[in-house]
Amino acid sequence: MQRSNIYLLLITVVGLVTLGVVMLFSTSAFAQDSHGDIYYFVKRQIMWLFIGMSACIAGALTDYHFWRKHWAVFFATSAFLLALCYVPHIGMRINGSLRWLNLHFAAFQPSEVAKIAAVFFLAWWFSKEETRPRTFLHGFVVPLGVVFILVLLIAGEVDLGTSALIGLTAITICFAGGANGWIIGGVIIAGLAGLLGVAHLIPERAARMTSFLNPEGDKLGKGLQQWNALIAFGSGGFEGLGLGEGRQKMLYLPYAHTDFIFPMIGEELGLRFTWLVVFCFIMIILCGGLIAANAKDRFGKLLALGIILLISLQAAVNIGMTTSLLPNKGMPLPFISYGGSNLAVCLFMIGILVNIHRIGIPIAPLPERHVVLAARSVPRI
Repeated sequence: MQRSNIYLLLITVVGLVTLGVVMLFSTSAFAQDSHGDIYYFVKRQIMWLFIGMSACIAGALTDYHFWRKHWAVFFATSAFLLALCYVPHIGMRINGSLRWLNLHFAAFQPSEVAKIAAVFFLAWWFSKEETRPRTFLHGFVVPLGVVFILVLLIAGEVDLGTSALIGLTAITICFAGGANGWIIGGVIIAGLAGLLGVAHLIPERAARMTSFLNPEGDKLGKGLQQWNALIAFGSGGFEGLGLGEGRQKMLYLPYAHTDFIFPMIGEELGLRFTWLVVFCFIMIILCGGLIAANAKDRFGKLLALGIILLISLQAAVNIGMTTSLLPNKGMPLPFISYGGSNLAVCLFMIGILVNIHRIGIPIAPLPERHVVLAARSVPRI
């Protein structure tokens, strides 16, 4: 069962990545920033796909205890990269956000690295024997205080979605690590209140928070994307209009190849494929949960849990956002949306899951007959 579990996980991820490349062929040709090349985004995504595959292989072959020993280096590097986003001519401002580094050949988003860096630290912290997770200091103040360094840098880039994603993942790991449940409830309430307060102070974010409640009422303003996404789902129906036959990607639905690629799947391939995508993410959660449950040690369990939380929560936010169940937030759909940094880091995390599975596989005992034969072959002294 454990051996077939990892194959099912890899097949699911390959299926999602394949669907993403196919949908990118269909949608990216109409993107406004394609620089006159209809394959501009496809070529860049394939380049990042090869980088991600290399990262996945490296993660699968590297003993996951390596990240336990060197989490501080990874954490410091991610914080340094986040700080570079604020440096002129190095950090790139796109749509009012300083989230990217200009690598000349591509744009890189350091917050993607920061997500897994936070998980490395939390898994290390709660796997230490001397950690007392039930106490307020060791269960919350210290771990969340360290993670807050990354969250503060990301929030300053006007990326509240990733900040909330890291915060929710950190709180869940704290709970799994043995922290007091009552304190967790208070931290969640305080965190949501703080997030809403910050969003209220930023006019653009405040408008997004309210427009999702009635996208039709603001369908030419902040509700434009979500309103056209609902139209895409409705026009696709169960069967879909056919691959390449979608209409909303023709400059009606902005960013149809990135954050809003899920409605395009519904319009062109129908409700059955959107259900299939949701089912694939459920399978990733189940397979990852089994890997976490059978991990060799506490660090491996918490590391696998953090990885599954990062992938599943991001998918849930994207699907909820594009179906108007959540406010609009620029967050790609893992393995499918255009976004090289996210694709590479997600594949790297899958590679780490593979390594946790490989090391955690128990050695099957020899059959009784073989044990008897082995005992007889031992020479007597």
